[in-house]
Amino acid sequence: MTDDSAPIPIRQARATDVDAIRACAEQAYAPYIPRIGRAPAPMAADFAALVARGVVWVATGADGGLLGFVSFWPEGDHVYLDSVAVRPEAAGRGLGKALIRFCEARARANGFGTVALYTNAAMTENQRIYPRLGYVEVDRCEDDGFDRVFYEKRLT
Repeated sequence: MTDDSAPIPIRQARATDVDAIRACAEQAYAPYIPRIGRAPAPMAADFAALVARGVVWVATGADGGLLGFVSFWPEGDHVYLDSVAVRPEAAGRGLGKALIRFCEARARANGFGTVALYTNAAMTENQRIYPRLGYVEVDRCEDDGFDRVFYEKRLT
């Protein structure tokens, strides 16, 4: 999976994936708790409900085990990228980028020209990653008790 051109299996999440998705989110986001002062919003997500809505997709390894996930859905005139997480042992191999690109491809295929997202200001790594992927910062503000940085990417 170190080669960006190698296909990464991504499929729609199933109810049987919920525990693995939750564990992935906890592992991926827990390191940010000391910086933020509390659990990041994705750690409190209702993954069973999101999976039931059909808005979560999982990346799997050769053995079928979950390596990461992305959740996104249409919101008005854009697709909202809610969360992307990769298990720590799978990090650094392009999986997060592949999941984001998957979201963008689905958005394009469904006629959307923009993907929007936000990240916590304390997640400084994301503020380096998203611009490299073509996302532009459009706002910063306190939202739902978190200091958030909002990004958009035009897909056209």
